[in-house]
Amino acid sequence: MKYYFHEAAERELLTVIEYYEERQSGLGLKFSKEVYATLERIKEHPYAWTAVDEKTRRCLTNKFPYGILYRIVDNEIRIMAVMHLFRKPDYWIDR
Repeated sequence: MKYYFHEAAERELLTVIEYYEERQSGLGLKFSKEVYATLERIKEHPYAWTAVDEKTRRCLTNKFPYGILYRIVDNEIRIMAVMHLFRKPDYWIDR
């Protein structure tokens, strides 16, 4: 199954990578690798992760306080948000 990012989710990912990299050299890369490892888990078992509503699921990263919110549409995984777990939980709903 293929995946692609909603435009806003892709911007979020890049912003968080920059943020972590500014805090500590190499940390942005570690975050990026963790997100892509999470995406691989989603691809392997797309229906295994927590449903947050009737269309959307969430898979948590292992080492950072982020969740990947996604929808399965037409046999594709649409990444709707790269969401910090402790901030504004419903900000992405209009996507």
